[in-house]
Amino acid sequence: MPQDDPKTLVSTDWLAAHLKDPDLRILDASWYMPDSGRDARAEYEGTHIPGARFFDIEEISDARSDQPHMAPPVEKFMSRMRALGVGDGHQVVVYDGTGIFSAPRVWWLFKLMGHRDVAVLDGGLPKWQAEGRPTEDMAPIVKDRHMTVRFQNQLVRDVTQVSRASKLGSTQIVDARAAARFRGEAPEPRAGLRAGHIPGSRNVPFGLLLNDDQTMKPASETTAIFEAAGIDMSKPIITSCGSGITAAILGLALERAGHDSWSLYDGSWAEWGMFPTVPVATGEA
Repeated sequence: MPQDDPKTLVSTDWLAAHLKDPDLRILDASWYMPDSGRDARAEYEGTHIPGARFFDIEEISDARSDQPHMAPPVEKFMSRMRALGVGDGHQVVVYDGTGIFSAPRVWWLFKLMGHRDVAVLDGGLPKWQAEGRPTEDMAPIVKDRHMTVRFQNQLVRDVTQVSRASKLGSTQIVDARAAARFRGEAPEPRAGLRAGHIPGSRNVPFGLLLNDDQTMKPASETTAIFEAAGIDMSKPIITSCGSGITAAILGLALERAGHDSWSLYDGSWAEWGMFPTVPVATGEA
């Protein structure tokens, strides 16, 4: 059983014990691939953990970008969090309807904005429901709360920075996509993208870091998984994936393992695979 840490990952037992804490804020950050046939908001409105508010990953993003759900401008994040009643002094717990899939993305967004008291619910809504814990379909009563943002530049990377890291080998790049997509053997789910991976990157499919019940494996196991993929856990890491969602699962696992020098490539393959001027590698790393 992973140790509860209100800055990274908490168990359903922990959340149940703290459910009525006045400064706890729970966010449903469910997001599904476009071809999944699932409607995250509709599912939230039908059933959610008591008091949870819906964090819309697509809407709380940078509307000026051509890339999907890029990190929002600071002002937009602040205004949306005020509308959700989330702000300074709150312990935030984020969950999703898969188990651990999109919730770490929102955990990373809060960290990016300088809010440190945020954790992912281990096993998410499926585990919570499987244990017979309470749910509701009522919208929570929301009171405005100011949020102070201190943007953490070191937690995000753009295509220029990643290209430099790829060329120089100065920072390790770890890709969370499935192995067949990494090798360029499976088509990308988004149209118009080349197949393959960033030259020099390593592959740790995010599913390797999770147990069958979609809880995260212990830090000792995840460290061994990264090392088996050829990653030096003492050196800086950039995480990547299809569109910046599951790259955050790698970030959460790294943080749990005590690695404090990692960042997320926000554009990920949705950006890199579209750029005609950056190289693409195929086959094994």
